[in-house]
Amino acid sequence: MTDASATPAQRAAALRAQLNHHAHCYYVLDTPEVPDAEYDRLFAELQALEAAHPELLTADSPTQRVIGAVLPGLTPVQHVVPMLSITTETDTTEGGAIAFDARVRRELALAETDPPVEYAAELKFDGLAMSLRYEHGLLTQAATRGDGETGEDVTQNVRTIGQIPLRLQGEAPAVLEVRGEVYMRRDDFERLNERQREKGEKTFVNPRNTAAGAIRQLDPALVRQRPLCFYAYGLGEVQGWDIPATHAAMLDALAAFGLPVNGDRVVAQGVRGLIDFHQAMAAKRDALPFDIDGIVYKVNSRAQQQQLGFKTREPRWAVAHKYPAQEQVTTLLAIDIQVGRTGKLTPVARLDPVFVGGTTVSNATLHNLFEMRRKGVRLGDRVIVRRAGDVIPEVVSRYREPPAHEYASTPPEGAAALAWERPGARSVPVERFPYVPNFHMPRACPVCNSAAARERGGMDYRCTGGVFCPAQRKQALLHFAGRRAMDIEGLGDKLVEQLVDQGIVLSLPGLYKLGVAKLAALDRMAEKSAQNIIDALEKSKTPTLARFLFSLGIRQVGETTAKDLARHFGTLDKLMGASIEQLLEVPDVGPIVAASIHTFFAQPHNVEVVEQLLAAGVQPKESEGEGDDRPRPLLGKTLVLTGTLPTLSRDEAQALIEAAGGKVSGSVSKKTSYVIAGEEAGSKLEKARTLGVTVLDEAGLLALLAG
Repeated sequence: MTDASATPAQRAAALRAQLNHHAHCYYVLDTPEVPDAEYDRLFAELQALEAAHPELLTADSPTQRVIGAVLPGLTPVQHVVPMLSITTETDTTEGGAIAFDARVRRELALAETDPPVEYAAELKFDGLAMSLRYEHGLLTQAATRGDGETGEDVTQNVRTIGQIPLRLQGEAPAVLEVRGEVYMRRDDFERLNERQREKGEKTFVNPRNTAAGAIRQLDPALVRQRPLCFYAYGLGEVQGWDIPATHAAMLDALAAFGLPVNGDRVVAQGVRGLIDFHQAMAAKRDALPFDIDGIVYKVNSRAQQQQLGFKTREPRWAVAHKYPAQEQVTTLLAIDIQVGRTGKLTPVARLDPVFVGGTTVSNATLHNLFEMRRKGVRLGDRVIVRRAGDVIPEVVSRYREPPAHEYASTPPEGAAALAWERPGARSVPVERFPYVPNFHMPRACPVCNSAAARERGGMDYRCTGGVFCPAQRKQALLHFAGRRAMDIEGLGDKLVEQLVDQGIVLSLPGLYKLGVAKLAALDRMAEKSAQNIIDALEKSKTPTLARFLFSLGIRQVGETTAKDLARHFGTLDKLMGASIEQLLEVPDVGPIVAASIHTFFAQPHNVEVVEQLLAAGVQPKESEGEGDDRPRPLLGKTLVLTGTLPTLSRDEAQALIEAAGGKVSGSVSKKTSYVIAGEEAGSKLEKARTLGVTVLDEAGLLALLAG
C-alpha cells in the first residue's frame, strides 16, 4: 500500500527497491513473488513519477533498462585486467581430465601420496564472454571480450538483460568487474524464430550466434526483442573487497550480490571428481535449457592458482574439457529421397562424412522442400550440420564464412552478387558454382514408382502406394516392433529388410507366422538368434492397449494420443466402433485426429490386419476406462513436467502419473492441473506462475500419487 505521507523522492526510492527485488526474484531466482500485472503497475508508477520529477531519475532505476536511442557506434574499451582465454583439452574422453590433473599435480610438485587437488567444476556456456563493471554497486560499463585486451562498449544493450542487476545487493566493493557469459535459452530461441517465420523474415541459425549478434546491435530497442540471459563465473578488476579464498566461495559471494550464478557446479576432489562431473553433465546436456560445449575445471584454491600462475596468456590452473562438437561444417554431396512408414518423402543430404555430436555423420535430414528453399541449400554447398544427443542429424543452414572484418561496409571482392547479412558481424556465404539448379521433389515414389503428391495446405510429399510400397512395409514393421510400440527385441533394420525383400513377411500379422527354421536360414542368423526372435514375438503378444494402438501406425496417433484413446475407451472393440462424435469426446482429440482414426478403422483391410493380429494371439490388455473402479488419484488431471527431478527420470515420472490416471502434457495452459518442477525448470514454470497453476516438486508429486 502506498504511504500517502511519503515524499516523491521517498516513493521513488521505495518503488525502485520493490522493482529491483521482484526483478531479482523473477530473472535470477526464478521464483516470482507477484503477478506480471502488479510488476507492470509499479513500473508504470515509477515511470510517471520520474517523468514528473526528472531530478529523481537515477542510473540504476529499473526504467532505464528500456533504452530507445540508436547508438552511433561501439566504443573500444581497454580491459584493466585482460580477458584471457583458457587451454582446451582436445581429448573429449576422461583422458582430458586425467591429463589436466596430472599437469596440475606436477606443477604443484605433489607426490602420489599427497591428497587430491580440490577443483571447482562448472559448465562451459556456449555464448558471448562479457565483462560487467560495478562501481560502488552501480553498473557503469559492460564490454565484450574483443581481443582480450580491448573489447567493445555494449553497456546500453546489456542493460536490457533482465537477469543482470543494475545495482548490486548488499555492501558492494568500490570496483567489482564480473566476468561471465551472455547466452540465449533454447526455448527463447525457438520462440524468436517462430516470430520471425510468422513475419516472413529470416530465421536465425543457433542461439550462440543470435546472442552474439544481438549484443552488438546498435539499437538497444532491437536487443530487447531478443531474450538474452547471463551467468557470472569470474572476476576482473577488484578494489575494496577481500576476495574469498576459493573459487567456489567467490561464486557464492557473487550470487549473494544478486548476480546470476549457475547451479550446476561442484567442488570436485581430484581427478575422479572431475570425471564424474564431466560424465554427469554429458548425460544431462540435452536436457539443459541452454547450450554448453563442455566443462571448465579450475583449481579451487586461489593460493594454488597464484602458485601455478600463467603460461603465455593462459592460466595453468584452469582448462576447458569439451564434449564432441554438436555442429560441424561439411560438403553436401547429393540429395536422396527417403520414404517413411506413412509414405512421407523426405529429402536426405548425403554428406562428406564429418565427426559431430560424438559420431561420424554422413547423412542428415533436410526436412522438406520448403525448408531447403528457406535455407538456400543446394548441391555442392558447404553446410552446417547439427547433431545433439539422439536427435536425427540435420542440415541447419548454408555455411557462412567468418568475416574478414566485422564492420566492413562492402562485401569482399568477388562476392558482390552474394547475399550477406548483419546484425553483429558481417559474413558472406561460401561462393558456389555460377549455376546450381534448385532441388525438386520427384513426382513418383523412388521405391515403388507410385505417384507422389503433396497434401493440400501441407509441406510434405507422400507416396500413394500404401502397403504396396516396400519402403512403407519395412517402416511399418519397424515401427510396429519398436521399443515404445510392441517392443519386439532383435527385429531391426537388417532383419526386416531381408524379411520384406525375400517376400517372407508381407504384413504385420505375418510376423507371428515366422518359424525358427525360416529365420535361421537368413543372413547373419543362427538357430539361437532365431529362437530369440520367436521368444520376443511371443512376449509381445500382451501389450497394453495404448502400445498396440500406437504400433498400428495410424496417422496423427502418437504415443500420447494412443494413451488418451486407451484411457477413454478402455477396450479395442469400443474404440474400433466409435463414431467421430465419440472420438471428439477424448481430451485433445480434434476433428483432424478424429477423422484419421475413424477413417483407419473404416477401411476393411485395416480391420482385417487387426483381426489377423488378434487371431495370431495378440491380446491387448484392457486399459483404465471410465468404468474402472481402481483408485486413480490423478484421473482427469493434466500434469506438465519441467526441469530435472532429484530421483525420478522424465519417463519414470510420466509412467507413475499415467498409472494413477493422469495425463502428461508438453505445454502449460489454463487446463493444466499441476506443474511438476525440478532443477533448471524454465519457461513452463514461468507460464504456470503467470496462469496461477499449482507448482509442485517431486515430493509433492509423490504425495499426489499416494492419494
